[in-house]
Amino acid sequence: MTDSSALDPEDRKIVTLARSARARNGVPEGAAVRDETGRTYVAGTVDLPSLRLSALRTAVAMAVASGAKSLEAAVVVSEAREVSSEDRAAVRDLGGAATPVLLAGPDGTVHLTTPAG
Repeated sequence: MTDSSALDPEDRKIVTLARSARARNGVPEGAAVRDETGRTYVAGTVDLPSLRLSALRTAVAMAVASGAKSLEAAVVVSEAREVSSEDRAAVRDLGGAATPVLLAGPDGTVHLTTPAG
């Protein structure tokens, strides 16, 4: 586990944003990504009868739709123990294999940091 206060301030910011999205929307996951310019994109799980997306894939889609060319970092706030391969693939597609993906619990404690690749 990683003490969130030991995180880079920009990473701590996206953890906070992802936690807020999860809590505000009452969804199982919140996510945030930071693009190459420092802009952030925040999302929660999408669960409609005709559309299901994880929070992280939704945040990546929002970044792409807004013109992001790359990602610097991504975070998922969830009770899960790992980041799915599909979520890591979405981050990898935009940010590259070395893009860090952080997994934090609902309390904001980062449990895992893994490269997207």
